[in-house]
Amino acid sequence: MIDLLVTPLQYPFMQNALAVAVISAAVCGMLSAWLVLMGWSLMGEAVAHSILPGVVLAFIVGVPLGIGAFIFGLAAVALIGILGQTTALKRDTTIGVVFTSLFALGLVLMSTVTTQTHLQHILFGNVLGTSRADLYQVAALGTVTAAVLLLKRRDFTLLAFDRTYARAIGLPVGALTGVLLALLALTTVTALQTLGVILVVAALVIPGATAFLVVRSFGAMLALSAGVGAVAAVAGVYASYWWDVSTGGAIVLAATAQFALAYFLSPRRGVIAQAWRRRRPSDAVAV
Repeated sequence: MIDLLVTPLQYPFMQNALAVAVISAAVCGMLSAWLVLMGWSLMGEAVAHSILPGVVLAFIVGVPLGIGAFIFGLAAVALIGILGQTTALKRDTTIGVVFTSLFALGLVLMSTVTTQTHLQHILFGNVLGTSRADLYQVAALGTVTAAVLLLKRRDFTLLAFDRTYARAIGLPVGALTGVLLALLALTTVTALQTLGVILVVAALVIPGATAFLVVRSFGAMLALSAGVGAVAAVAGVYASYWWDVSTGGAIVLAATAQFALAYFLSPRRGVIAQAWRRRRPSDAVAV
């Protein structure tokens, strides 16, 4: 058993991959707690898919891919807000229009680039190809995101539970929303190398959904969301090494397995517990 865990870590690329995956997944898990409570899961999907043209343009121009991704992530959020304010369309409709349009633009731009190998990694992730420099970049971005989330935790939590009350007591609701959306874009950039554009949505939704089924308090939900992401990252990286499967896909499936356990076995909201509670009164009546 020890050999199964230690052997992969003899290689520097596995050390980098494991560290990058854990940092990215844990930060995504933290933000996931807020996205689930606020009903922003679609927003996470929109940002994740909308950054593709920014990545391609950054590649063409020759600047760091994260810069282009972050700019287009913010642009997607701004476009969704503008459409919502200037039309009678509902938010899910505006999100669908923006992210599908920008994702299609990214695919078209990709088709114009002669060398697409590196860009394909942006779609599906390439955590095993991360370097020490990539690790430092992910660590820096993840630290900034986690620090802001923890420092403004109370304000963000109040915003998630009762936006009207937050505005009534004088909190800058608009600014806080903007900061949270900016962190969403930054978190998506952080997870690009690990999961890619397509799978990063799962990392932004599944951990929070899992924690929501298990715990009562938001503090516990925040910690458990990050933990679910980190455990999924470790399991996925080791699975990709020993079974030669997609690392990003293995990470998402590991997170899905944890969600399934919570769905069935959670003492509060699990299917089995709910069925047991429904059955007990009828048993009492029968007696």
